[in-house]
Amino acid sequence: MQEKIERRSNRERTEQTRGQLIAAARHLFTAKGYADTATPEIVEAAGVTRGALYHHFEDKKALFRAVCEQEAQLVAEAIEQAAPENLSLRDALIQGGDAFLRVMAAPGRTRLLLLDGPAVLGRAEMDEIDARHSGRTLRAGIAYGIREKAISPNLSIDAIAALLSAAFDRAALAIEAGGSAADYAQALAALIEGLLLPASRRGAAAS
Repeated sequence: MQEKIERRSNRERTEQTRGQLIAAARHLFTAKGYADTATPEIVEAAGVTRGALYHHFEDKKALFRAVCEQEAQLVAEAIEQAAPENLSLRDALIQGGDAFLRVMAAPGRTRLLLLDGPAVLGRAEMDEIDARHSGRTLRAGIAYGIREKAISPNLSIDAIAALLSAAFDRAALAIEAGGSAADYAQALAALIEGLLLPASRRGAAAS
């Protein structure tokens, strides 16, 4: 029993230290940028030792990767909460898109995931992170639409997901730069409406 308690206590301390490092790094990366943030600053802000940092992360880049992974997970969770399974495909895609724009408006998130992330980790690695989180949700919705013949089966899931994802990302960047969130949400909804086959649109309008 004592051994189990000690293992749990050690695990909790490990998770706490890791969480402190990620939180401190996120704050500094968004405030100063990746290049201008030094590891001693992160250690000091997290209130841990330099050894603790390198125990949990190979280097600053690995810590940055963990920050991006956590941010992407938070985005996916917000989308999934906004688009429960009982919604129609149309409403799920539109409400999920609206949730994406809202959650991406969190201070620093657009910079982390859409600007610094690709610059530091590379586009391919950021695509892999996205595919594990919001990209997975989007692809699942598109695949469902094709199975249910709400989206043309002649279209590629990969192509649709890539283009919609790019449109969502571009909208988030534009809103971050001062664009109207309502205008971009309306434009994205129109894109989604255009993707659906006429019967799907009629069914959504009738419901």
